[in-house]
Amino acid sequence: MKKILLVVTLGLALAGCASTQPIDKDAQATQDWSVEKLYTEAQDELNSRNYTRALKLYELLQSRFPTGIYAQQARLDAAYAYYKDEQPAMALAEVERFEKLYPQSQNLDYAMYLKGLILFNEDKSFVNKLAAQDWSDRDPKANREAYAAFAQLVERFPESRYAEDAKDRMAKLVDALAGNEMAVARYYMNRGAYLAAIKRSQKIIAQFQNTRFVEEALAIMELSYKRIDRPQLAADTRRVLEQNFPQSPYLKQDWKADMAPWWRYWK
Repeated sequence: MKKILLVVTLGLALAGCASTQPIDKDAQATQDWSVEKLYTEAQDELNSRNYTRALKLYELLQSRFPTGIYAQQARLDAAYAYYKDEQPAMALAEVERFEKLYPQSQNLDYAMYLKGLILFNEDKSFVNKLAAQDWSDRDPKANREAYAAFAQLVERFPESRYAEDAKDRMAKLVDALAGNEMAVARYYMNRGAYLAAIKRSQKIIAQFQNTRFVEEALAIMELSYKRIDRPQLAADTRRVLEQNFPQSPYLKQDWKADMAPWWRYWK
């Protein structure tokens, strides 16, 4: 009798626990849906910017239909939803899973492009500052990672529909990296660390010779050589400046911190 009573009591306790568990309304409402209907509804929610709801439906689709074209596309769409919902870490994780699971996918170029976009826009403060041309606050590591993602796309899929935009963003990222080096060079100049300023300026000229910062780098080098009493090197640097930038304001007067040009890059 005690054994029967114990079994009954245990059963009631388990039933009570089960009844307190939250009910997944989405799972219940969609339990009879086909994979096509699940995907269509998820797409509708994504297009309506209901990212949380869309992600839930993509999750249900992948759990119920883990193989096939819909599962593959759902993972890629989920990455995009996380990206639009400003969850870059989750978005990157989804893209990387997609690349690992579907290395031969016909949408691999888009996955690479999306990865680059996520990294490019990860620092919202940087994106907001582009109009003001304050490149120096952008983490150069993030720039390099975004550049590498876009470069991988362009190298592997040069004919991709996303390749041209990737190239444009790569150019902006190179400019941003040069801007970061220039910010450091200016910092050293303002503190009288002329050898360090020369080194940074040389790096800009060597590695970022097609960016808008080369002119200023030459001007900083010329003035730095003057300050450390190296007149011949200063004269040599000035000749390079004259040959490449004959209209440069730095030919009329030496570099000054308030002369640093921050042109508008994006319109």
